Amino acid sequence: MSHLIRRSEELFSQAQQVIPGGVNSPVRAFKAVGGTPRFIARAQGAYLWDADGNQLLDYLGSWGPMILGHSHPAVVAAIAQALLEGLSYGAPTEREVRLAEQVREAYPMADLVRFVSSGTEATMSALRLARGYTGRELIMKFRGNYHGHADSLLVQAGSGLLTGAGGTARSAPSSAGVPQAFAELTLVADYNDPEGLESLFQQYGAQVAAVIFEPVVGNAGVLVPTRAFLEALHRLTRQYGALLIADEVMTGFRLAKGGAVELLGLQPDLICWGKIIGGGLPVGAYGGRAEIMQQVAPLGPVYQAGTLSGNPLAMAAGLATLKTLFQNPPYTQLEAYGAALEQGLQALFAEAGVPVAINRVGSMITLFFREGPVQTYAEAVVSDTERFKVFFHGLLERGVYWPPSQFEAAFFSVAHGEAELSKTLEAVSDTLQTMKSRVG
Repeated sequence: MSHLIRRSEELFSQAQQVIPGGVNSPVRAFKAVGGTPRFIARAQGAYLWDADGNQLLDYLGSWGPMILGHSHPAVVAAIAQALLEGLSYGAPTEREVRLAEQVREAYPMADLVRFVSSGTEATMSALRLARGYTGRELIMKFRGNYHGHADSLLVQAGSGLLTGAGGTARSAPSSAGVPQAFAELTLVADYNDPEGLESLFQQYGAQVAAVIFEPVVGNAGVLVPTRAFLEALHRLTRQYGALLIADEVMTGFRLAKGGAVELLGLQPDLICWGKIIGGGLPVGAYGGRAEIMQQVAPLGPVYQAGTLSGNPLAMAAGLATLKTLFQNPPYTQLEAYGAALEQGLQALFAEAGVPVAINRVGSMITLFFREGPVQTYAEAVVSDTERFKVFFHGLLERGVYWPPSQFEAAFFSVAHGEAELSKTLEAVSDTLQTMKSRVG
């Protein structure tokens, strides 16, 4: 069932005349999968409708925030009320206080929380704070982990950079325009490699301000941390006096009320949030122990500011989202849907004889087109991206919108139910029937 996409094609052509590549975030351009990106006109529940009127079952979820589904009535009502009161003040509001209280309720180790306008801004600010607090300059990240597009973090980054970048040299920028000198302040370790992490700390530990990591990776596809890796992270950061920063921009409030910190029993010094705490509007935050957060201006010497930080519309949307999640926790429902989806996919791929490794944690899932297991960046990047392209377009033609990159997590929401599960598995089954004849 191929869709007509004439209006999307027209809009994409027009967009390329006024926007670089025709998109405002690279992976939207479908460069990794080919074809014309769908221009979205509206969304409701588990579905999107594109500019040509095609209905698409959504597994992007705006890359994570739409855990309640699109246009949830409580969130829409909260935004509508806030709209009547003004769009932006450049001054404090009660909603900022209430949302910070909600975040701290779920993350008791976060004594103080500072709101910003994006996940990139949150991670950038947390690293500046870590450097200011420790007096050290080096930071450590993991190959394939993506923490936004700040200069010092675009080193061996994940997401769309995995399909667009060239080599994998240590401490090499993943983007033009990032000075090599910045990259040299960023050490790169391998995710799920505790021995390599220990070796790097033995060499540079006294100079490391912080280690930042995705507790469950979403930007190289879903990678699940081993207990040995998490133990080494905690032990080594404490031993060498480096701060541990959990980037929960994707996982926060999605994997549990207290995110991956709760689910995995983590003990970070700082945490970064985004996505869900804005209910679909632009937002980010970082927080942690009082002694560290008190170094942030106006209390301390680490400067960070933003006119739109704590924007009243974003705060209203975030409050409504967290209130709904806290009052009616969806995590058992999401786990049940995820388990049924995973089991159904495993059976279909086995029947078709197509190799796949499926990684899932809660409502985040990735299908790696290769034999499993996949635990590391190196194992993820050798996935068969040509097979993935065929799979992606097969689903899209059948009305299922999977993320347009082998190296992105798919997300589902409380609006995904039995009908959506059946539709997904039927689309996958039909697609697999054609894949072997079209790819290798």
